[in-house]
Amino acid sequence: MMTAAPMKIFLVDDEKPARERLKAVLADIAGQLPNQVVGEAANGMEALEGIPAAGPDVVLVDIRMPRMDGVELVRHLGRMERPPAVVFVTAYDQYAVQAFELNAVDYLLKPVRAERLAGALGKARRSGPLAAAVLDRLPQEGRRHLSCTERGRILLIPVEHILYLKAELKYVTARTAEREYLLEESLTQLESEFPRRFVRVHRNCLIAREAIAGFERDSSSEGETHWLALVKGAAEKLPISRRQWPAVKAAFAGERGD
Repeated sequence: MMTAAPMKIFLVDDEKPARERLKAVLADIAGQLPNQVVGEAANGMEALEGIPAAGPDVVLVDIRMPRMDGVELVRHLGRMERPPAVVFVTAYDQYAVQAFELNAVDYLLKPVRAERLAGALGKARRSGPLAAAVLDRLPQEGRRHLSCTERGRILLIPVEHILYLKAELKYVTARTAEREYLLEESLTQLESEFPRRFVRVHRNCLIAREAIAGFERDSSSEGETHWLALVKGAAEKLPISRRQWPAVKAAFAGERGD
């Protein structure tokens, strides 16, 4: 008689005692739900490095962590070819917990109890990965990174390093001082998510407010004056539409403190 393979579990929590407690509770329920801890990480950055190689079935993710919160981590994991299922672990107050309940996302309140953990893991195995639309509705501190997949690896791009974002066909190109990255994101969604960081210069382009070096007349235009935005740290000159010119000019003045 064949027995089911143990559920492979990866733990993500910035507090080591919390990870040790989870391992102890997982050992307690191993009789009813065979499991194996295949890895652990103290923050989201470490988790993104370790999870693809570990190949877990389920990730237990703390929500509040330094550098990258749990919701942002799971959004990046969703870009994997075969993303794992997720159960959030939280010490959130009741108001935040309600948001998880309304979106039918499973979570565990600290300190984690054995019966509750077993139920959450069983549910996660049946339901699979979280949909991106569900993650967008959950409370979060705001993404500090965008991500893309290259050669099977998830690459993180710090938002603060992005000079501009340009829509091209079905992708968005994120330009930093070093290189370009292709993102599977919507320019409109990025604009609404980071209104203080980026300003729209054209229907297909957003520029970081602090990356505006100045303006130059577009010598190729005839008749009415058109302007180009000069970008700090890049040779490109981005065309500014007439509609967006007042907002871009105001953003530049605001960054200089005029």
